[in-house]
Amino acid sequence: TAVIMSVLQDRGEISSPDGQKSVAILLFEDLMIVPLLAIVAFMSPLGDGAGGPMAALMALGALALLLGVSKWGLNPFFGLLAKTRTREVGTAGALLVVLGAARPMAAAGLSMAMGAFLAGVMLSNSSYRRQIESDIEPFRGLLMGLFFLAVGMSLDLAVVAAEWPLLLALLAAFTVTKGVVVYAVARLFGAGNRPALHRTSMFLQGGEFASVLYAAATSGGVIDARENALFSTGIILSMAMTPLLVIVADRLLRAVAAMVG
Repeated sequence: TAVIMSVLQDRGEISSPDGQKSVAILLFEDLMIVPLLAIVAFMSPLGDGAGGPMAALMALGALALLLGVSKWGLNPFFGLLAKTRTREVGTAGALLVVLGAARPMAAAGLSMAMGAFLAGVMLSNSSYRRQIESDIEPFRGLLMGLFFLAVGMSLDLAVVAAEWPLLLALLAAFTVTKGVVVYAVARLFGAGNRPALHRTSMFLQGGEFASVLYAAATSGGVIDARENALFSTGIILSMAMTPLLVIVADRLLRAVAAMVG
């Protein structure tokens, strides 16, 4: 999500119809972590399999709680803060919402990152969205840089050096498979060839929450530490490739359009 949102923001496409469709797909992809974590809990050989449905119920309960707060609590809360006419109070309120959403997600067996993501979705539906965006704008670039710094530091170069043939094979298989699926779905729902190829070039990478899923699978005994390192490294490399793939795809599409024209 962070990679594609950054690309869309830099290209000025985030408010376009195609950009909004991409954002919707990203949100759906991230929310799919909830059933996937339940499946991992069900598959775990360290439990009796009953934890999967219970984990799913806890996750859905936490989601329902956040949706309720978003619908009936946020606007009165920020309306109260707005009466102070102090920008710092609004910023502190937004951070409080993030922390308040992250804690239930962690308690429900999901991650605090998932809670922070859902807090952003909640705040986007608030009547005070524009003011909140203005308040947190100075922090956006800094926090985005810290995120990519953390992603880069989590790359295990020892795994890359020792397992690079398998890693490249996994990366190629993942990229090709996801590209075929994204293109096919885009065409199935009425996108033209050029928009479908453009969307495919952006969505070839894995998501940030894959690390959360792999960590849960490792702790549950579904995969071992070596497989976790391989899969996580593959996701990081696919994220790093995205800006380059978008540039190459755009140039190829322009070249083809010029030849046809």
